[in-house]
Amino acid sequence: VQLQASGGGAVQAGDSLRLSCTASTRASNMYGMAWFRQAPGKERVFLATINLNTRHTTYRNPAEDRFTISKDNAKNTVYLQKNNLKPDDTGVYYCAAGDYSAYADDYEYWGQGTQVTVSS
Repeated sequence: VQLQASGGGAVQAGDSLRLSCTASTRASNMYGMAWFRQAPGKERVFLATINLNTRHTTYRNPAEDRFTISKDNAKNTVYLQKNNLKPDDTGVYYCAAGDYSAYADDYEYWGQGTQVTVSS
């Protein structure tokens, strides 16, 4: 399974972006797809995941309503809509596929990452 992430770029604070992650195939051990972010000099952190068999979602911070994860099973694609971007959102965004989990170790497949840079 190969994951292709896209949609990153350089934006201004307050802008919106939609990241996409497309899987080359739906493997039998794929139950969830997730987004992680790695800021410069920091560890990779979980942002959100979506269950591929249901519409259930889990967010790192449920009170944070700036991010929305969604999916299109027909296209094997997961999206991360990011609104009102802040400079702290800067980093490389990775998509992953595997278990439906908030833990990186539970994901077997990883994309190459897409850079998001937010300037103030």
